[in-house]
Amino acid sequence: MRWQYPRNVADEQVQTRDRLFTMTNSNAGGISRRGLLGAFAATLITAAPTYASAAGFLRGGGDIRRVKMYNGRTGERLDMIYWVEGDYIADAVKEITYFMRDWRNDQIKSIDLRTVDIMAAAHNMMDVSEPYMLISGYRSPATNAMLRARSSGVAQNSRHLRGEAADLRLASRSVNQMARAASACHAGGVGRYTGSNFVHMDCGPIRTWGS
Repeated sequence: MRWQYPRNVADEQVQTRDRLFTMTNSNAGGISRRGLLGAFAATLITAAPTYASAAGFLRGGGDIRRVKMYNGRTGERLDMIYWVEGDYIADAVKEITYFMRDWRNDQIKSIDLRTVDIMAAAHNMMDVSEPYMLISGYRSPATNAMLRARSSGVAQNSRHLRGEAADLRLASRSVNQMARAASACHAGGVGRYTGSNFVHMDCGPIRTWGS
């Protein structure tokens, strides 16, 4: 049975487009690298009050937002344009939400699109072509409890439980470089985990931690 995207999120977060752009399997010749960079030059959700102070990123937003990830645990890859000319693409958002599921038990929760926008903006600012490695997206309560039992660094009320956070890695960029790019968005939480070689990004209050 095909997974159905939650109706309340489809209604409240997603403005449906009649086009789905999947860069992995289509010809991207019509979209230049310069065009993609321009599209993200002032990224993040214009409708979200969280970003009211991020004026530099909100002015003159481009026409396209794109996210690229792979999951080393499942072997899955995602290369998706999910926002075009002011609208989120419902089918693309479904794919992102499924990709960022709890891979340990396949439980799914709607991913907050503000977090996806932060990820996309930071990726663009670093000017990299490689996809993020997704370490952790949504975490079910069972998974979060298991990880808390193993490590004191896992929060009891983690934003991963709400679908508001992602732990990410890039082979070509250091933890500090990734964290600086995410922090430059002035749009959420950024955690450095140098020992484990990943950066946490979320759409909560603006804050930083780690080293």
